[in-house]
Amino acid sequence: MAFTLYDARDANRAPMVNPIVRMTPSQSQQQRLSIGRAPVLMAGLGVIVGALTALVVIGFRLLYESGQSALLPGGMLGNYEALPAWQRLLLPIAGAGLIGLYMRHAARSDPRTGIGFVIERTTYHEALLPLRNAIHQLVVATIAIVSGHSVGREGPSVHLGATAGSQVGQWLGLPHNSLRTLVACGTAAAIGASFNTPLAGVAFAMEVVVMEYTIAGFLPVIIAGVTATALARLVFGTGIVFSVPVLTIEGLHELPLVLVLGLLLGGLAAVFIRLLRIVGQALTHWPPLRRTLTGGLIVGLIGLVVPQVMGIGYDTIAATLAGELGIALLIAIVAAKLVATTAVIGLGVPGGIIGPTLVMGAAAGGAVGLVAESMIAAPLGGPALYALLGMGAMMGATLRAPLAALTAMLELTANPGIIMPGMLTIAAATLSAREIFQTDSIHHLALGERGLDPRRNPLLQAASRLGILQLIDPHCRQLAASTPADGIDAALAAPPSWLLHDAGQDGLPTRLSDPATLRDNRHAGRAAFAGSIPLLAIDEKASLREAIEQLREAGDAALLATRPVGHGTVEWQGIVTRTAIYRAYLS
Repeated sequence: MAFTLYDARDANRAPMVNPIVRMTPSQSQQQRLSIGRAPVLMAGLGVIVGALTALVVIGFRLLYESGQSALLPGGMLGNYEALPAWQRLLLPIAGAGLIGLYMRHAARSDPRTGIGFVIERTTYHEALLPLRNAIHQLVVATIAIVSGHSVGREGPSVHLGATAGSQVGQWLGLPHNSLRTLVACGTAAAIGASFNTPLAGVAFAMEVVVMEYTIAGFLPVIIAGVTATALARLVFGTGIVFSVPVLTIEGLHELPLVLVLGLLLGGLAAVFIRLLRIVGQALTHWPPLRRTLTGGLIVGLIGLVVPQVMGIGYDTIAATLAGELGIALLIAIVAAKLVATTAVIGLGVPGGIIGPTLVMGAAAGGAVGLVAESMIAAPLGGPALYALLGMGAMMGATLRAPLAALTAMLELTANPGIIMPGMLTIAAATLSAREIFQTDSIHHLALGERGLDPRRNPLLQAASRLGILQLIDPHCRQLAASTPADGIDAALAAPPSWLLHDAGQDGLPTRLSDPATLRDNRHAGRAAFAGSIPLLAIDEKASLREAIEQLREAGDAALLATRPVGHGTVEWQGIVTRTAIYRAYLS
C-alpha cells in the first residue's frame, strides 16, 4: 500500500478527537463504537438483537412446524415415512414448483440467501444485509421444509438472525464496523434459539461468519446467544434436542477407531462439498422453475425408497442414536441423503446444509459403530457414541467449524463424555477433508469460485473491526472554483488544514489542496489550485477496510467523509488521508 499524500503538519496533529469541536454524547458513543470501545452499549444492543432474533426464529419454526402438523399423518413432525408413496413423490415436486415460481417472480432481482450470502455481505459489503433477501429466505425455506425437501432449518435461521442484527444497526445509524458484531450477535442468537445451544451459536458466529475471536466482539455475542436461547426455551421448553444415555469410550484402545471414523467422515464431507458444487454449476442455463422442479423430482423419487431422507431429519438422527436402524438402512440413508441434498440445494432450492450434514454424519457413524461392534471383541462405546461422533465430524469438516461442532455435540445431548473422543474425531475429519482430499469449507469454496476469499488478507479483515470516524479531520474550508485572489489570500491568512474546492452537482467538493502548496502557487504565479488531488466521497460510518480499499483503487486521492442529512442529500464532515491511516494504525 502506498501512502503518497503527506503533510508535515500531520505528524504532530492528534487524529482521534478534534479539541475544537464539542461532541454530543451520541457523537461520543459513535466515536467509541468506531474504535470498538463501547462495551456497555454493545452489550445492550446484544440483548436487543438476541430478543429480536429469537422472535423471528420462533416465528419461523412455528410456521413450518404448523405446516408439517397439518400435512403429516398424526401431526407428527418429520413423519414423512408414514405418507403414502404417491404423496412422498408429489409433495417435494409441488413444493419445488412453488419455490421456483416465487424465485422467478418475487425474488427475481436478487434471490441469494443462506450462510454463504451472510458471509459475503459481512466481509465485502460492510455487513449491510438487505431485508428483502431475508424475506425471500423465510418464504422459500418454509415451503422447502414443509414439502419434505432434504434441507435444514439452521442456515435459514442464521440468515434471518444476521439480517435482524444488521437491520438494527442500520436503523440506529451505527458505524459499519459495529454492524459486523451485530451480525455475529444475530447469528449466535439464531443457532441458540434454533438448537437450544447458546455456546455452539457463539462458536459458530465467530468461526464461520466473522472468522475471528476478540474480547470486544465476544461479549455482546454471548449476551445475544443467551437472550435468544432463554426466549426460545419459554416457547419450546428446556429439554435437549436428543435424549441419549451417558456415552463415552470404554478405554484408550478405542482411540484408533475414533481416528479412523474421523478420516472416513472427512472423506464423506469432501465428497458432499464437491458434489454440491458440481451440481450447483450444472444446468445454470435452465430457468429457476425447471431447476427446482428437477431437484424436487429427485427428492421425491428417492423418498419412495428411503423416506428417511425427507425433511430436516432429526427424527432419523434420534432413531439412529436409539439403535433402531440396521447397517443396511444406515448406509442407504447416507447415500440417499447425499444425493438428495446435493440435488435439491445444488439445483436452487434455498435451504440449510447443517441439518443434512448431521443426518449423514449420524448414519455413517452409526454404521461404523455397528460394524466395529460385530468385528472387535474388546468393549466399545457402542453405535450411539459413534453416531454422535459422526455428527460432529461431518459438521466440523463441512463447515470448517471444529469448535462449533464440538460444542453442538455436547449441548445437543448433554453428554460430557464425548468431549475427548469428539475432539479427536473432529480434528481428524477436518484435516482429512482439507489436507488429504484438498477441499475447502462449503461456503468458502463457493466464494472462492467467484474470486472471493474472506481469509485472503488478514490485515483488511482486522481493518473491518474499525471505523473511520476517529480519522476524520474537520479542519477544512470549502472554496468556490471562482474564488478571487483576495479571497484565497484571506483563506491563507488563517489557514485550515485543507482547502476543498471544485464542487460537483451535489455541492460536495471534488478536489483537495494543501494550503502550503496553494501559497507556493501564489508566489510562483501558477494557477492557484495547481497540484490539487481528487476527493472521493465516503460515508462517515464506513469501516477502515472500506477506506483503505477505496484509496488503494483511487491512486493519489483523499476521502471526503460525508453524512446524510435527509431527502437524499449529504453534507461533508472532513477528510481522511493515507497519512492519517498510516499514523494511527501502521506506524
